[in-house]
Amino acid sequence: MLVFLCLGLFVGLPMSITLNVGEIVFSILFSLILISGAVGITGRPVLAVFVALLTVATLVLRWASVRNPTSLLRVWSQALSIVLLAVFVALVLVQVFRDGPITSYRIQGAIVVYLLIGLTWSAAYNLLFHVVPGAFTFAQAPPVGSGEGGLTYFSFVTLTTLGYGDITPLHPTARSLVIAEALLGQLYPAILIARLVSLELETRRTVKP
Repeated sequence: MLVFLCLGLFVGLPMSITLNVGEIVFSILFSLILISGAVGITGRPVLAVFVALLTVATLVLRWASVRNPTSLLRVWSQALSIVLLAVFVALVLVQVFRDGPITSYRIQGAIVVYLLIGLTWSAAYNLLFHVVPGAFTFAQAPPVGSGEGGLTYFSFVTLTTLGYGDITPLHPTARSLVIAEALLGQLYPAILIARLVSLELETRRTVKP
């Protein structure tokens, strides 16, 4: 999942803005992100079935709306993406914060959670962009079609509290989402570091020489 997230954000997104086939490339990588998350759920049959059905529904709606990004199908696709990505965040976060030694997989999971948070809010911004077209103002021309690339960029700029100012939220709901994401972007690294440090100290304390 971490590999597909990096490819989607650093390769797929720029292509979705600059190339005609870029949105298809990003949709492929986004689909791989969702599939890798669904495949990784084991040991919980009911949850695995629920996530699998939700993943299939999200992918079907997304690919059905590729040719018409402004259709109602894209709205439902973004709504289901929010739910599915939030489930992935919760599941990976449980593994990151569980008791046990600090491993490279736990660190990778923490990075995955951070990137998934940005994608989750990106889907929320895109959903609002379709429902309320004037929810955001753009310093340059507004994005063509779905606007997914620009608002995903805005999501990660907000998550890291950079705030370049080239995209500004106007709608009250958009501003509330921005506040929540900015707060989470500050709290998550602090809580994560504190938790990992405490786990490492506890592991060293309990392991015998």
